[in-house]
Amino acid sequence: MQLRKHAPKGGALLATLLTTAPQIASAFYLPGVAPRSYSEGELVPLNVNTIRPVAVHDQFVHSLVSYDYYHPFFQFCVPEGGPKDVSESLGSILFGDRIKTSPYELHMKKNETCKTLCPRTYHKAAAFWLNQQIRDGISINWLVDGFPAAQVYNTGSPGFLLGAEINGEVVFNNHYDIFIEYHTVTGTTDQHRVVGVNVRPESRNYKGEVKEDTCLGSQDPVHLSETGDTTVTFTYSVYWVPSTTAWATRWDKYLHVIDPKIHWFSLINSAVIVVFLVLTVMSVLIRALKKDIARYNRLDQIELADISGTSAVLEDGVQEDSGWKLVHGDVFRTPSNPLLLSVFLGSGAQLFVITGFTIALALLGFLSPSSRGSLGNIILFLFTVLGFVGGYVSARIYKSMQGEKWKLNIILTPLLVPGIVFATFFILDLVLWAKQSSEAVPFTTMLVIILIWFIISVPLSFAGSWLGFRAPLIENPVRTNQIPRQIPPATTYLKPIPSMLLVGILPFGAIFVELYFIMSSIWFSKIYYMFGFLFLCYGLMIMTCAAATVLLVYFLLCAENYNWHWRAFLAAGTSAVYIFLNCLVYWVSKLSLSGFSGSVLYIGYSLLISFLFFVLTGTIGFFSSWWFVRKIYKSIKID
Repeated sequence: MQLRKHAPKGGALLATLLTTAPQIASAFYLPGVAPRSYSEGELVPLNVNTIRPVAVHDQFVHSLVSYDYYHPFFQFCVPEGGPKDVSESLGSILFGDRIKTSPYELHMKKNETCKTLCPRTYHKAAAFWLNQQIRDGISINWLVDGFPAAQVYNTGSPGFLLGAEINGEVVFNNHYDIFIEYHTVTGTTDQHRVVGVNVRPESRNYKGEVKEDTCLGSQDPVHLSETGDTTVTFTYSVYWVPSTTAWATRWDKYLHVIDPKIHWFSLINSAVIVVFLVLTVMSVLIRALKKDIARYNRLDQIELADISGTSAVLEDGVQEDSGWKLVHGDVFRTPSNPLLLSVFLGSGAQLFVITGFTIALALLGFLSPSSRGSLGNIILFLFTVLGFVGGYVSARIYKSMQGEKWKLNIILTPLLVPGIVFATFFILDLVLWAKQSSEAVPFTTMLVIILIWFIISVPLSFAGSWLGFRAPLIENPVRTNQIPRQIPPATTYLKPIPSMLLVGILPFGAIFVELYFIMSSIWFSKIYYMFGFLFLCYGLMIMTCAAATVLLVYFLLCAENYNWHWRAFLAAGTSAVYIFLNCLVYWVSKLSLSGFSGSVLYIGYSLLISFLFFVLTGTIGFFSSWWFVRKIYKSIKID
């Protein structure tokens, strides 16, 4: 009674946590990302980052290739002594950040108008390339005091356009009006913090010497000639604007949902459907299983009943078996390819824990956008440390399946799935190298990842496997017969392909709404922060995946089909097929990639994500079915 009394409070607390998680995530900052205050006239650093493609006027992304800010064809002005690299984390490098110093000088609260940087001459080859980049919607990214500059805040995408296509003509932006919002620290008058950066790029074809009042007038736009040379002068103006925004909430400018009602409605609608599905499945299974178990236990009583006729009464309504008890001697028979299955399950368990920890850390604010590369750092750290979990789970499962190639299991667990991921990543990186993209991971960084993999993660996986093989054997609740039972023909919906497609669509239905926002964050360079929604979707996906797979396994056993191991794994993993199909639909509806390399990158990364999702959901489906099968066969009496 006390539990029921306090249950609503717990539910209200959970709902409060889920709804406030985005605000918590946006307001919490890691140690080492403390605010920096500037006195009046003090130099505020403006660093440049990777130039990335964004959606243009037609709302389509036309390219997936990013470039270094100081790419030779851009010919941007460089600081005295050349640009210097700004130290970055490993995760920041993996996610494509290439931060460098710039020649722009910003002094706190000091307005400057039409300050000349340098003149540049663009040859026709560079002009042709730049005009194509402008048509594709390339975006410049600056960081002022670590905060990204934006042309428009409410799009959720940092950066501002390199140029624009107006009435069929391409114009090149060479002047930047920089509006910097600052907040005076409470209790002081001479300490100020940067809380916002807005850049308004303009195209100005200067005729003659550039003076302070030159930018106040209007000039013709700059058109880069593809038949001759074009001289361009780069200028900028700086305006300091006081703001009431506190430093701790300055990221709220980007963390803005365009239409939160649609997001909430779609998410709640999916949640209600998923919860209803899970409750329905569980109620059907519990009622059916109780009836089956009672029937089977009554059948055992018949053999002990007297022969005076009581057995006939007991036997009434009992002889029709549902079938799952009939395969008790085969249900724990070793499946085909137990080595491959155990390796997938070990990697899937590792992925499951990595995903759970990552979302939990995101809810606590450890993935704050102010800490660049934090997502990559956390995933890499968890993958390295949790190699132990993968090795242990793989070894225990393989041992329970009576596997004999234990050495091969120990070797393949830390190498197979990570090897597939790394090989795919390396091939896609070669495409980026060929395009001279800044997102291509440097060779030294790739070498560091390999060293971390083989020096830390692989030994930890070996240690987990060693403990797993030394652990006691997981005893099955029933004995396995020596001769396999013949499997009768299956009905249409229980055949492999139809059953996989039916089961796989349910976990996908639990996450497809949030998947849209995640994909928009990836391909449209938007900041993702809705970790409360993500946590809810992840929990719903686990519940749906487990319930749907358990229901399939129950139907298989009732049909006297005891080959449930791979069927459970593949059926739940089929949700990855729907993930990939959704990626293809997104490609057609939201992207308009102009080059072959962009298509290769999109398909490659989509396949990589789908493969990881296949291993993750397949593992969830297998272990939920494994628990279910062991549970029901423990509940009946077997002679």
